[in-house]
Amino acid sequence: MSMFYRALVYFLVAWPAAAQSQAFEKITIKPAHSTSPGSSRMQVLPNGDLIATAVPVIELLSYAYDVPVNPSPRLAPLPDWTIVERYDIEAKAPVNAIAPGLQDIELRSRVQQMIRGLLADSFRLAMRVQNQRMLFFALTVSSSGPKFQKSAITEKECIFDTAPGGCHSFNIGFGHPLNAIAINMDDIAYYISNWTDLPVVNRTELSGLFAVSTAGWLPARLPLPPPNATGNVDFSALPSIFTVLGKLGLELHQQEGVLPVYTVEHIERPPAN
Repeated sequence: MSMFYRALVYFLVAWPAAAQSQAFEKITIKPAHSTSPGSSRMQVLPNGDLIATAVPVIELLSYAYDVPVNPSPRLAPLPDWTIVERYDIEAKAPVNAIAPGLQDIELRSRVQQMIRGLLADSFRLAMRVQNQRMLFFALTVSSSGPKFQKSAITEKECIFDTAPGGCHSFNIGFGHPLNAIAINMDDIAYYISNWTDLPVVNRTELSGLFAVSTAGWLPARLPLPPPNATGNVDFSALPSIFTVLGKLGLELHQQEGVLPVYTVEHIERPPAN
């Protein structure tokens, strides 16, 4: 790679954070009071405030950069502590950081930039991004059309919340079924990417929030088990993701294209508040 191109890549990574006029005005980060995964919750409020309880850094990275929590070809391996250690975080957005009536995709993009800034300032994150050509699954609508309902929750009422029944999140279940009361098609693509053998990109052109409910499905890949874990979970009786999506009127098609790939060049634990 030429020196000019390398410099351009670094510039493109740093530019969004530098150009973003808004950043969290007050950030409090502490080691989590509870380290139980079951107590983990992350919320993005309508005004842009971030409230996270017992979340690992990988969850912040996942939201900020639209990458899976589980290992992915789109995110280089991370230090173990970013996955295991958990933090309680409160980040206050400036007044009027989020304009009234901002569309859901625009709100998410603005908060993503603020969380990227939080990661850079509080965790000393240095991220490099390069576009790479790779195989991926395109999520599309089948010829029979979608077979799920619009959500009863409007985009105005919906905030990102990983608690059970929260907006833009899925309820936990055996085989990670697609059970949610208010998700969009990007949410489905991000979620199933955690267990598919290729990245998944939303190509449905469907907008709005939807309610879905499916059976669990057979993962194509799994993350490494936690230390001292015993026994294996048997998913072999579950249907494939292709079958499960088919019942929703959705399909996955293998394609080749260019996707961003992220490499964490530096990250460190935050100083005590």
